[in-house]
Amino acid sequence: MVKPASPDLQEALREEAAALRFAACGFTDARGDPVRAERLEQWLGEGAHGSMEWMEARKSQRVSPQGLWPEARSVIALGMSYAPDVDPLALEGDPEAARISVYAQGRDYHDVVKKALKALARWLIAREPESELKVFVDTAPVMEKPLGEAAGIGWQGKHTNLVSTVHGSWLFLGAIYTTLEFAPDAPHADRCGSCHKCQDACPTDAFPTPYKLDARRCISYLTIEHKGPVPEEFRAALGNRIYGCDDCLAVCPWNKFADTAHRNMKLAPRKELTAPRLAQFLAFDDAGFRQFFSGSPIKRIGRDRFVRNCLYAAGNSRSTELVGAVERLRGDPDAVVAEAADWAAGRLRPSL
Repeated sequence: MVKPASPDLQEALREEAAALRFAACGFTDARGDPVRAERLEQWLGEGAHGSMEWMEARKSQRVSPQGLWPEARSVIALGMSYAPDVDPLALEGDPEAARISVYAQGRDYHDVVKKALKALARWLIAREPESELKVFVDTAPVMEKPLGEAAGIGWQGKHTNLVSTVHGSWLFLGAIYTTLEFAPDAPHADRCGSCHKCQDACPTDAFPTPYKLDARRCISYLTIEHKGPVPEEFRAALGNRIYGCDDCLAVCPWNKFADTAHRNMKLAPRKELTAPRLAQFLAFDDAGFRQFFSGSPIKRIGRDRFVRNCLYAAGNSRSTELVGAVERLRGDPDAVVAEAADWAAGRLRPSL
C-alpha cells in the first residue's frame, strides 16, 4: 500500500535514528537508476568481482530496490560510525604485529546495525501500521553505497567506499525499504576533487581507474573472500595485514573531521585486537579460533583461512621468533595452510 509520508514523520524518523546511534540518515526513492545499473553490469562483465558469485547471481535484484521488492517506494539510507581511536596505519612498521581492519576489531557490525534497524522499523510501523518495510545490512542484494549517495549521506569516493564530510570513510551502512513515500533528499555531490591519496596508498594497485575497484587485487577481498591460496604476486604486499585492509580509507583527508563521539560504543574495538601478535594466532586450532572470535565478524572466514593469512604475514615479518610456529604448520591437515606455511618458512630461512 503506497502512502505519502508527512514531513513531520520524516523529521521524527531522523531524530529516532539519531537516538538509536545512527550518525547519518537520508531518503531516496526506490526506482532504478540506469547509470548505476550500467556501472554494475560493466564491473561484473570485467570479472572484477572475483569469486563473489552472489554479486552476479542476484544482479537483477541488486540494480534496483524495486528489483528486489517491487512494492518498495522509498529507501531510508542509514550510516553508523565506527571511527577509530588511533591511526589504522600505526602497526605498519611492526612486522610481528597482526593488522586487523578497524571494522572487525569490535563486535560483528551485522548484529549491531541490524538490531538498531529493527528498532527503527518497529518505531515506524507503530506510527504507520498499514505500511510495510524490509531491513538490510550487507547480506542482501542491496547497493548500500550508491543508495547512500543518492540519499545524501555521503558520496562514493575514488576508493569506491562511501565518504562523509562529517564521518570520513568510517560508516557502516544499512537500508530500510518501505512502501511509504518519503520526500527524497538531494544526492550528495562528489567532494574528492583532484585528490588521489587513496589510489596511491593501495599496496596492490587494486584501482585500475578512480572510482573502480578490481576486487581480485584487493587485500580485503584476498584475506576475507578468497578461499584458496593467495596468488604469490600479492603475498609480499599483504605485509602484516591478516584480515582486511584500511589503507585507502585511512589516508582520506575527510577523516580529519571524523569524531569518535559519533561512534556507537557497541562498535568499540576489543583491546586484544588493536595490536595483537602473530605468534598467538599461529597457535590457533579450530576450537581456539572459534572461542577467541566469538561475536566477531572474523569468525565467518574460519580458522584455516585466518591462519593462512597469518602465515603470509609471518613470512613477510622475516622474524626468527616465528620460525617454530611456522614449521609446525607445514604439516597442517588443510592443504592451503600447509602450502602457506611452506612459503613462509622459505621466506624466514634466509634470516637464520
